[in-house]
Amino acid sequence: MTSVEDLFCAVDDFCQSFEPAWEGHLLGHGLQMRKRPRSLCLSEIMTILIGFHQSCYRNFKTYYTQKVQQDWRSYFPGLVSYQRFVEWIPSTLIPLCAYLRSLFGTCSGISFMDSTSLKVCHNRRISQNKVFENLAQRGKTSVDWFFGFKLHLVFNDRGELLNFVLTPGNTDDRKPVLKLLQGMFGKVFADKGYSSQKLVNQLLESVGVHLITKLKRKMKNRLMVLNDRLLLRKRSIIETIIDQLKNISQVEHSRHRSPVNCFVNIVCHIHACLIKLD
Repeated sequence: MTSVEDLFCAVDDFCQSFEPAWEGHLLGHGLQMRKRPRSLCLSEIMTILIGFHQSCYRNFKTYYTQKVQQDWRSYFPGLVSYQRFVEWIPSTLIPLCAYLRSLFGTCSGISFMDSTSLKVCHNRRISQNKVFENLAQRGKTSVDWFFGFKLHLVFNDRGELLNFVLTPGNTDDRKPVLKLLQGMFGKVFADKGYSSQKLVNQLLESVGVHLITKLKRKMKNRLMVLNDRLLLRKRSIIETIIDQLKNISQVEHSRHRSPVNCFVNIVCHIHACLIKLD
């Protein structure tokens, strides 16, 4: 378990090198503007956001007013009101994505790939949802229809995150695979939803990765190396992580009022699975 101090130090070390490089690549508009420093630095805001998704709280306002403002005030002396803090959340999306990428593991030659649905509202309220208009789409899983996004994940055999992609809910699981597996090698094991001989050939030619999936019901049986058959059973690694994201961390909910804040929420949930917090 990592303490708040250790989490902040890790985030702050990253921000010390990231912020100057990020600001150097921003495009200017020719106007000179005054830049007021915030009472909370970027690393403090990111620490609070990641800490929420590792805590037992399910409501961010309750977490901020009861946990952060009362118990963690000594750690963050420049705390602002809840409303002011919420206004700062969208500015952390790019730094959080960059920090998450810095935590990626290394490909070992054995990887596991899967996707999961992320609902943003109940099916009965799809026509009323305006927050994710033209962003989320209606898709179908093996269980039911949903309205939202799909989170595609790749982990190595040690449970380290290698890459992730977020797509609209109606995206075929096989569509983002080439982008998802760029820079990897060896064998990738996935469920029968990724089964496609065309995709297998594309991965071998362009990426050099061998995709191994389970057979669908109507597919002809084929010979498979015993070791590959055993590794297909190890897909429980990624299924366990997805279960933690959805049922323990509760990555999906229908209370989002901003698309950017929703994406921050998803990225922070993945952070919380990679970083253990006291």
